[in-house]
Amino acid sequence: MRQLTYFVACSIDGFIGDPSGDASSMYKFVNEEFIDFLKADYPETISAGGRAVVGAEGLANRRFDTVVQGRGSYQLALDTGVTSPYGHLREYVASRTVKESPDPNVTLLSGDLVESIRELKAEDGDLGIWLCGGSRLAGELLDEVDELVIKTYPQIYGSGMPMFGSDFAVTEFELDSVRVFDNGVLVRKYNRKR
Repeated sequence: MRQLTYFVACSIDGFIGDPSGDASSMYKFVNEEFIDFLKADYPETISAGGRAVVGAEGLANRRFDTVVQGRGSYQLALDTGVTSPYGHLREYVASRTVKESPDPNVTLLSGDLVESIRELKAEDGDLGIWLCGGSRLAGELLDEVDELVIKTYPQIYGSGMPMFGSDFAVTEFELDSVRVFDNGVLVRKYNRKR
């Protein structure tokens, strides 16, 4: 069974964006050390456009062959004219409003989201599924998340878009590893406690 990994950036207090969803204040922490980490461990999480900028074109996918994101996250790419931000992966966008995919590489998920994810997880393959965001999508899929990789940036938002936009539910994960970067960024990896 393939794993669903929520690989996400957040503030110290657990927000993935400000109240409007903007997370651009976190970009300043993406330095050479962090890019080298992504290239070595999670190259597929670098967007198609970003791969050219950081010299990651042609790097093989190491962890994921599929990305799932919410409509709001996908809209960020569409606003820049990019219809397939992760063309090196199979792309799925959860949306109840978009009726037709703007790109042949992007499959829309509009029905039973949990069942769709379970079908993807049941496929054969060694690589997993990257849950890219956003908050509501992560909340809907919380019971399907097998692994968390949380890139924590040294900022406090105070309020905003939480990592999981869901009702209160205690869900336990076990810490697997922590990587500390010179600029104060932490990358914590957790596995679902079984």
